[in-house]
Amino acid sequence: MENIDLTMIWVVIIGIGIFMYVLMDGFDLGVGILFPFAPDDESRDLMMNSVAPVWDGNETWLILGGAGLLAAFPLIYSVFLSALYIGVFLLLAGLIFRGIAFEFRFKSGKSKHWWDKSFSIGSTVAAFAQGAVIGAYIQGFEVVDMKYVGGAFDWLTPFTVMTGLGVVTGYALLGATWTVLKTEGRTRDWAFRMSERLLLGVFGFFIIVSLWTPLTKPFVYNRWLGNADWLWIFPLLTAVVSLWVWRAIRLRHEAVPFMGSMILFAMFYLGILISMWPYAVPPDYTFWDAASDPGSQLFLLIGVLFLIPVILGYTAFNYWVFRGKVTPGAGYH
Repeated sequence: MENIDLTMIWVVIIGIGIFMYVLMDGFDLGVGILFPFAPDDESRDLMMNSVAPVWDGNETWLILGGAGLLAAFPLIYSVFLSALYIGVFLLLAGLIFRGIAFEFRFKSGKSKHWWDKSFSIGSTVAAFAQGAVIGAYIQGFEVVDMKYVGGAFDWLTPFTVMTGLGVVTGYALLGATWTVLKTEGRTRDWAFRMSERLLLGVFGFFIIVSLWTPLTKPFVYNRWLGNADWLWIFPLLTAVVSLWVWRAIRLRHEAVPFMGSMILFAMFYLGILISMWPYAVPPDYTFWDAASDPGSQLFLLIGVLFLIPVILGYTAFNYWVFRGKVTPGAGYH
């Protein structure tokens, strides 16, 4: 066991867990973000019914990632919670607000429009908070002796506002392409139009982040503009995938836009990892600095290796059972 890098294994596990959450909860948050722009109440019913059977299971990955950080990288957990207390609170409040709206909307009568607004506001706030957290990670933290010494609002900067809006737009794209996949008729046609506009917005935010980050982070600038010319294959592939998704939307393909949007998120995710590696708490602490005791990592790893196949199994089964189009009148409840 001495030759096994447990820290690297945990980086991979938590990285996959966070990525799965971003993809799987991203599209149902995106559905909520798009709620106010839907053509009519029937379309909103279809959109909510398309995610209702799977949304709570999608958040299992968030729990896995959070618990994994606490156990395997306690420094990340302590610094992030101290620095991002308000942002994390907004994230959790948005998710709770949205979850309540899910259940009450199906049972409400005259107050249905209020739960529509609650669902949309909760989804938008949660998505913005996630983007702001990503931006705060990129810009770094003021840490002394492994303790956060900055202010409560240091995370809120023009850069994190921009990344927050970027994630809101990206999740809305996932939600629109999911709606294309799961609906028909007027709702699907509206989702096609929204997908095309949102794709342009997402690509615009990608360009802004790609230019802004190296200008504010010298080590990122040196990494991308130094001798590692092969790294430029990732922005190039991102542009190619964007064109592929745009063409699929224009040709009215149903499955390709959603698949392509998920690939775009994978490229963005890889770009952040490549830019920030190996820093867990930038600009000073690497993942190995932030790691817990190897004995603790090994003990928890045994449990996680049993847990992940179970999560993957019931997730796949759930999506298989609820595959296909959502039709009017086929309510979740």
